[in-house]
Order: sequence, then structure tokens, then C-alpha cells
Amino acid sequence: MPNSINNPRRKRATDNPDHARRTHVAAPPDREIEARLTELVQSAVYAELDYYRQLGLRNRLLTLPVMVSLVLTLIWRRVAGVMELTRLLARDRLLWTAPTKVSQPALSERFLTFPAALFQRIFERVVAELPGRWQARTRPQPPLMRRLGERFSAYYALDGTTLEALFRKLAALREAPDAPLAGHMLAAVDLQTHLPAQVWLGEDSAANDKAFLPQVLDWLRAGSLIVFDLGYFAFPFFDALTDQQVSFVTRLRAKTSYRVERGLLTRPQVRDHIVHLGAYRSNPSRHPVRLVEVWVGGQWRQYVTNVLDPQVLSVVDVVELYGYRWQIETTFLLIKRLLDLAYLWVGSLNGVQLQVWATWLFYAILIDLCDDVADALQQPLERISVEMVYRGLSHYVQAVAHGFEGDAPTYFAQPAQRDLGILKRRRARDGPSPLVQLRLALDPT
Repeated sequence: MPNSINNPRRKRATDNPDHARRTHVAAPPDREIEARLTELVQSAVYAELDYYRQLGLRNRLLTLPVMVSLVLTLIWRRVAGVMELTRLLARDRLLWTAPTKVSQPALSERFLTFPAALFQRIFERVVAELPGRWQARTRPQPPLMRRLGERFSAYYALDGTTLEALFRKLAALREAPDAPLAGHMLAAVDLQTHLPAQVWLGEDSAANDKAFLPQVLDWLRAGSLIVFDLGYFAFPFFDALTDQQVSFVTRLRAKTSYRVERGLLTRPQVRDHIVHLGAYRSNPSRHPVRLVEVWVGGQWRQYVTNVLDPQVLSVVDVVELYGYRWQIETTFLLIKRLLDLAYLWVGSLNGVQLQVWATWLFYAILIDLCDDVADALQQPLERISVEMVYRGLSHYVQAVAHGFEGDAPTYFAQPAQRDLGILKRRRARDGPSPLVQLRLALDPT
């Protein structure tokens, strides 16, 4: 029996429909994306040239600026493979790289050996600059984000995902019965800006998300707030966050024992108590937490936070904030399905890491564009569909070819472009939303 059946964490690349061979041709260049990549990424690339030389890398044809422009072009223009990229490089200017003739084997070899750490450093440089651009815009913010901004220095959603199976192009992989998975990835997304705040990569695809927690704790700063799901439910992690003065919100794991210290609020559909977790365990939590319980959809939903003061984080804020945790799920969906991170180009872990860091870098640039679109429409960023902005760029390219002289945000903000679906549709609901029900339960008047 194949190992992929015995071990569900090991699967063949051909089992994934995203790994079907792509036959489309490269998309045409788009001046909006080209200008943003040049403005925001090029300076970060040249700032890393000293580190490039410290690594002992020679200044040959496929230098750091050339490799960054090539990998970003692969993602941005959806180039089907290295062979097609070689043809494009020989004929076109790709971002800041002039037409250059190189062989396909040379470019393939460069993908296998070029240090992925350089792409990571460029990603971190660019992401550090983008919040300043976000601050300069004037589009409205959701009320919850405004309230959190007054009480916390930053607020993130945390989650992890397993990367897809490697294509068995290398001899070592072809000899294996199944294609190994490409590793594990953990990310923290800023809930206010939607930008990736930090990304961690690991080569062990079977690693538990909790294996990254020491790195997460080293990165978090006092005064920040983090939201996560039950995959990170652990008393030592909760205590460590409290010791570092980092706030958190998560769900209560089923059958978790606790001891109620005092009640803050008791209503038929809402309960808010200060509790100690692990009442019947030999290693209970050291710090008390708040247990917020709300009756929604015929069942109790239970949330845990170490913000003990309801004036800082109300019951409604706790419930609404946990709903924002889905921002990280949406982010993973976009980078895997929209930006093709589910389709891995090469069979080496180094090549995968190049693709991962470049995809996150392009995603950050795309979010910056979406925030400009939100500013042009004077709508919260949450109302902007990242997918439809990305897909709508092809219409913008056609408009430019027919004489449109404005930028992409101006184009998308025109009333004539509403059919592109840039603004997310408001969903019709059968009755009031859970948050409205909760507010009514707290204040019937």
C-alpha cells in the first residue's frame, strides 16, 4: 500500500489539483505594479548588496538585483516556468533588469543555490516601510480597530500552515516513494494594516505550530495583542505572554478545567468571569484569565483573554476581535491560491524558500495597492477584495492601452468599474448578526 495512504502528512504532488501543469502564457507588464515594485523594492535590494558580498557571492550575470526582479516577475506576471522566464529575460526589460541572455540550466541552477536569506532580508526591509504609507492615508477604519489603537501598540492574528508537496525533479526526490512536503510556515498578520508583520519558516512539515512559540515570544513586544486559535492553547504560552505584558484572545478548549475567582457579569446569554485554568491539573496556569461566554446560535461560545479589565476589552470587543482572526486564514488562502504558492516551481527547499519570501513580498505590495484603492474609495480596507483588485489589473492594463492616464486606484474608484467587484458585497442575513444579538443581550434598550 502506498505510503501516502498510510501517512496522510505525506502525499504525492499529483494528488493536489493545484499542481496541474499550467499552460497559460505570461501576463503582459502592468505599469502600476511595475512602478510600485521599483519604488518599494529596488532600494531594499541595493541596500543588501554589502551582505551579498559578505556571503562571498560573485558579481556575475545573475546577481541579487537580477534574481529579485526575476522571481518577482515569475509571481507578478504568472510565468509558467523557468524556460519561459529565460525567454522573457532575453527579450524584455524585467523591472530594473535589462534584457540579458542566460541559459535555462544556469538559471535553474541559480534557483537551487541562491541564498534565500537575502530574499528574507529584502522582505523584512520592505515590510518595515509599508506601515508609514498606511498611516499617511485617510480612509476610514472599523470602530474596533480605532478602539484597539488607543489601548494596544499593535495587534496581530497568528497561525501556521503546511506547504505543499515538492515536485520530484531532483534525483533524490524521484527515488522516494512519495513527494515530501516543502515545510511549515507560521505568520503573524497585522489586523489593522493587513500586512504580514512576521513570517517564520521551518523545514519539518510535520512540526507542530507550538514548536515556533519560542521565536514568537522573542518577537512580540510589551503592549501588543495577539489572537490565535486552539492550536496554540497551552498554559505555559499563556503565562509567558502575561509575563511579557502581551495580551491575547483565543477560544477555550473543550473539557478544560478552571476555578472561578469572581464574576464580572452574569446575564442569561452572557457570562464574564475571572478564572484560573487547570483547576485539576498538577501544572495549572500561574496567572488568572477572563472567561467570556456568549450564547450564539443555540450554543455557548467561550473565549479566553488575559485582559482582565472589561473597560480595556469589553465582552463585545473580545467576540468581535476573535472574528478578525480569520484575516490570517484569508491571507494564507490568497498567497496559496491567488498568488500560486500552492504551486511550487522547484524540487529543492532552497528554491521553495525563494518562492515563499518573494510571494510574501509581492503580497505586501498588493496589500499596499489595495489600501490605496480603499483610500480612493474612502472605504475601510476590510471592504476591498484583494482578489478582485489583483484580477482587475488586467482590465486596468487594457484601459491604459486605450488611453487611460490615471493610476490603478483612480481607475478602480470610477463608478463605471463597480462591476469588477472591488468592493465586497454586503451579505444579506436572516435576522440580526451575532454581534447585534450580543449587544442586545447586554443592553436590551
